[in-house]
Amino acid sequence: MKATSILLALLLSLALSGFAQQSASYDSTYARKLGADFRGMRQYVMVFLKKGPTTIADTAKRSALQRAHLDNIGKLAKEGKLILAGPFMDNTELRGIYLFAVDSLEEAQQLANTDPAVVAGTLIMELHPWYGSAALMEVPKIHSKIQKNSKL
Repeated sequence: MKATSILLALLLSLALSGFAQQSASYDSTYARKLGADFRGMRQYVMVFLKKGPTTIADTAKRSALQRAHLDNIGKLAKEGKLILAGPFMDNTELRGIYLFAVDSLEEAQQLANTDPAVVAGTLIMELHPWYGSAALMEVPKIHSKIQKNSKL
């Protein structure tokens, strides 16, 4: 719960930075491309991935499932639906997050249900509509320029 509160506070501070003042360099074409409203914000769906009821003891099966999970993340990112994903590093019930650039919880649910770890029950999801900076849409493009190894 503490990690969730900290994450939400950080994301809220990023989101609120868009309210500061009108920028002299405002680019309406770029804003439309990112799906930004007049504040430079847009709707997303944040998915908290939590430890599921299923445990896989077999190391090879667990590794194969993790590989499939990472491959699915890459696929969703290439489709432009998954903007941000990553694990939490504190080994609690809260395992990671997805940030989907979609308009509905239902669409995010469908996308998250393509995750082999969710299908296998090693992860369960908690979905929340979220309003944040449309600049986050550029994270995948920026990330591709700074990652040395493209294989997750």
